[in-house]
Amino acid sequence: MPQDLDRLIAKSVRDVPDFPEPGVVFKDITPLLADSEVFGAVVAAVADHHRGATVDHVVGLEARGFIFAAPIALALGAAFVPVRKSGKLPSDTLSATYDLEYGTATVEMHTDAIAPGGRVLIVDDVLATGGTGRAAVDLVRRAGGTVVGFSVLMELAFLQGREKLADVELHALSVV
Repeated sequence: MPQDLDRLIAKSVRDVPDFPEPGVVFKDITPLLADSEVFGAVVAAVADHHRGATVDHVVGLEARGFIFAAPIALALGAAFVPVRKSGKLPSDTLSATYDLEYGTATVEMHTDAIAPGGRVLIVDDVLATGGTGRAAVDLVRRAGGTVVGFSVLMELAFLQGREKLADVELHALSVV
């Protein structure tokens, strides 16, 4: 892993003002994904951080969390579990609804995705307000799993999403 991973992440994530709506600065990770060295270093850094813990499942949050969670699951020898927006999964699901600035949203996970007692790492790209992350933690626990960690590429500290996840170990490769 490069010593200056935080600098590489900052250089590889593009700010897009007023997307998807006015006043929002979107963190575009596609330049990072286009650089195999940086992308590989991010996957390795998250996997290495969690190698000491037993991880049975890596949960990836739709949609950009999938991109990181799947290779991290492979690196850890764990199963990949998607948490998706409502109506996207084909079998029986558990759902969790959370607040947005302008309404609510719902995410779902298959009821049989995590065995009772399964040890789960949750992965996403950016931690903003923490609503999606909190919903994912709640889904894992309702399924009988134990959250052993929550890792993100980037934490937007000014939005205070960490506060909604105070009961889980949060690991951010970059904090802005």
